[in-house]
Amino acid sequence: MPLLQYREAIRQALAEELTRDPNVVVMGEEVAQFHGAYKVTEGLLDRFGPKRIVDTPISEAGFIGLGIGASLLGVRPVIELMFWSFYSVAFDQILNNAANVRYMSGGQIHCPIVIRGPANGGTNVGATHSHTPENVLANHPGVKVVVPATPYDAKGLLKSAIRDNDPVMFLENTILYGDRGEVPSEEYLVPIGVADVKRQGKDLTIVTYGRSVLLSMAAADLLQKEHGASAEIVDLRSIRPLDI
Repeated sequence: MPLLQYREAIRQALAEELTRDPNVVVMGEEVAQFHGAYKVTEGLLDRFGPKRIVDTPISEAGFIGLGIGASLLGVRPVIELMFWSFYSVAFDQILNNAANVRYMSGGQIHCPIVIRGPANGGTNVGATHSHTPENVLANHPGVKVVVPATPYDAKGLLKSAIRDNDPVMFLENTILYGDRGEVPSEEYLVPIGVADVKRQGKDLTIVTYGRSVLLSMAAADLLQKEHGASAEIVDLRSIRPLDI
């Protein structure tokens, strides 16, 4: 099974969905000409052209609002945020419009938009670039919130998110972008809302998500080595819907 970086797995998911569905578009700051701030979208402009891979002005409120409007008319936009910290300037668009339109329309209108990008601390980028807003997002009805830990999950969950008819908030981690993991060559999907047992154990259970999955695995290795105890690691993968 091929080993892919986390960023490569996301790029592969985008490329496959852009190929599969002509209504999928990618929008955001620097996603086209400069290949994305973290090189996730590298090569997509050359492959799919400027009508499918769209560089936007530095205005999250503007291009997220544009994406939401387009999604109501059948487009499936994937919006890249350079940092999730900047989502707050589009709070009204995301949580008052995208999250509510299906309810307000009595189920007649869907908003199939994905908003993705890095959400993390610990990278020395300052307070205004270090928010992890999944808890805020998950407490608002109408949106789904996905936080993948591995390249395998990142690809499979993003493909599911793009095909979903609800707005999906897809939170990544810059520290994970270079991590490698096994990713199948054949197409696969990872369902949103289904947790995964990453490691079996009988003495302790750790329930977590995102990069904390990898830190918990390292802690479990240390626990096994130093005390002979085994820990079960449960990766939620999405925190809305939550697999209880």
